[in-house]
This record gives sequence, C-alpha cells and structure tokens, in this order.
Amino acid sequence: MRLAVISPFLDRRHGTERCVIEQLERFSTRPDVEIHIYAQQVADLPGVIRYESGAAARPGPRLLWHKVPSVPGPHILQYIFWLFANRATRWWDARMRGLRCDLVYSPGINALDADAITVHIVFQEFYRQVGSRLNFRGSPVASWPRRLHRRLYYRLIMSLENRIYARQEISLMAVSQLVANHLSKFFRRSDVLVVPNAVDTAHFTPEIRLQRRPGAREKTGLTAGDFALLLVGNDWEKKGLDTLLRSMAECRDLPFKLLVAGTDDQSIFLPVLEELGLRGRVQFVGSSGDVMQFYAAADVYAGPSFEDSFALPPLEAMACGLPVITSNMNGGSQAITEAVDGFVLSDPRDSTALAKLLRRLYEQSDLRSRIGENAARTAQAYTWDRNARETWECLMAALDKKRHRIVVRGERRNGHC
Repeated sequence: MRLAVISPFLDRRHGTERCVIEQLERFSTRPDVEIHIYAQQVADLPGVIRYESGAAARPGPRLLWHKVPSVPGPHILQYIFWLFANRATRWWDARMRGLRCDLVYSPGINALDADAITVHIVFQEFYRQVGSRLNFRGSPVASWPRRLHRRLYYRLIMSLENRIYARQEISLMAVSQLVANHLSKFFRRSDVLVVPNAVDTAHFTPEIRLQRRPGAREKTGLTAGDFALLLVGNDWEKKGLDTLLRSMAECRDLPFKLLVAGTDDQSIFLPVLEELGLRGRVQFVGSSGDVMQFYAAADVYAGPSFEDSFALPPLEAMACGLPVITSNMNGGSQAITEAVDGFVLSDPRDSTALAKLLRRLYEQSDLRSRIGENAARTAQAYTWDRNARETWECLMAALDKKRHRIVVRGERRNGHC
C-alpha cells in the first residue's frame, strides 16, 4: 500500500509533528506499506530519503520524502501556497511519474483531498475561546497588523473546517475525547475515533529524572530551598501562564520559582511580572531538544491550559513522576484521575484554586510522592506503540471505506444501482 502523508514540516520539537514522526517510524517497519511524505522540511526522522523517480521501485526505503516548495511572507500566505503546492506536487507525481497513492493521511487540514485526518485542534472552538482577545478596540495600534493577520488566518481555517470535517466520506481521528466532542458539536460527526497522544516511556522515567536532577537544578540556578514550578509550551497565553503567575503572587510567602520553557514573546508578560512583583522568580529558559532537563529541575508541573487538544508536556511530566496540575480545557486531562495521579482545574482562570493546590503540594511532601508515583504508572498505558497501532487500524478502516466508495460509484456509472 502506498500511503501519502501531508504535513508542512516534521520534527520532534512540535507536538503534532512529533506525533506524526513517532507513527511513521512504526508504520515503516511494516513490509506491506510504502510511505510518501509531502513536506517542505523533514528532520529527526531516521531512515527517510529524498524521493527520486524510480526510487519507490527499488527495494529498501520505506520512507520517501517529496520536497514541497515554500514561499516567504505572512503565515496565511505561506499556508495558502502550501495547500496548492502540495496538491500540485502530488498531481505531478501521479501524472508524470505514475505514482498514485492509495490513501492520503493528514494531521489537520493540509490537503483538501485527504482521506483520513487526525484532528489536533478544532478552530471553531479555539476561536470561540480567544476571539475576544483579538479585538482592535483598546489594543495598541502597533498590535493591529498581528491581530488582523491572526483573525484572517483563523477565519480561513474555520471555513476549511466547515468544508472538510462535515464530509462523511472523510475518516476523522481525534487526539482526545475533548476534540471528538468538538467535532460532534460543530460538524455533527459522531463517527470520530479517539486515538490519544502518547509519551516515550523509555526516555521519560522517574529514574532518569532523579538521576539528572542535581545537574539540571544547578544549570538553572535553583538552590536547595527553591520549589520549582514548570510550564512547557510555545503559546504561553494559551498555556495559562497569566493564571500561573497570579497564583504564584497569592503564594508570595513560599519559595516558588517558575521555569517557562518554549518559544514565545516574553515582552507580553514582563508588565505582569512587574505588577505582581515576581521579577527574579521567573526564568524564561527557551526551547530545547532536551526537554528532560526541565522536568528534572522541577518539583511540580503546572499548566492551566485555556485550550489544548492533548498537550504532550503534562503527560511527559507524569511519566517522569512529577505531580501535574492541568485544566479540563486540556484534552490530555482525560488521562488524570483527580487527586489520584494528578489534578484538573475546572476553570483555568481560577488562580486562587491553583494557588491552593500549589500550596498543598508544597506543604505535603508525601502527597507529592504519592501523586508522582501514581502518575508514572498511569503514563505507562500511553505508549507510541499503542498510538501507532490504533492509528494504523483507523487508516486501514479508512482505506476499506474509500475502496467501497469507489466500487459503489463504479456500479452507479455502470447502471447497476
């Protein structure tokens, strides 16, 4: 079977793309599949080679990369170009090289003709949450171009969602029950299969975290008396950083230090740090391929997400044996049993509730230990092997569905039905 996988880029530093890489590594071990990746950039994927005419006929490679061209400019223009460019590249391969794929698989909306899509976020719901924050009234004039760009981009994606997700012939998978509920709510899709995200349970372990803890804390300048909170992500507003900072301010008497990992605009939060008197207590430690160093340095992971389909960092933190606090707006909260292996805020804006949990975890070391041990056991069920196996089963069902549809159309053309 020839499987076309459509994604603008693949690497291990972004959640959605990391999921696809983990799946492709496992798909490629199957003797009955040939995987053609249509992307502008591919990194961190062992065994992938650039596609050349005739390469698919030679034995050996199972992961073939077709480089799709890109253009500079605003993100919305890059995205529109990407949609047409990957379709044109696949058309050229089919017409001029005789390379026709049996199934087109996409993480999100990357192709208008995808047969199977894994949905990581429903922008209808996302825009409902953040749309009010993109208003021009009351915002600095300098921010208007960025706000306009985001509004246009989100509107475009929502339009494509309405066109694509409502089509019953397209097989949909959701990374969490939360996403499946959104697909049902906005597009009346009750046939969505849930395949939860996963974690590398060999790499993220309590043993490795404890082994690396002294060096990691020294590197970040933490002392023995510091109690380190951790937040990992690339959109800090969405991850609930403002709520977390305000909860720290309510615990000013405790030796809390916060590590914020990822890439975003720090300047947005500097006035908040000044207002709350938290300068010196918060470190923006940047992004790194070695995220374990951050888990090793931390005492508690705190991510009161405003919107997350299934955030990977909380699950990774659980696998490391860290107590985790997230919110019910993170689809990954389905992995947590309240007060057994973690905590789930019912309102990600409730800084007082978060402050009470943080104070409780600081004061009760036995509670931290128990929650962390249970969290590590829970995370063991969320493996990439399981994720890839269940995704593959969904893809095979999508292929059967597509073949049946082709047969029915053929019979109709021939006047049999």
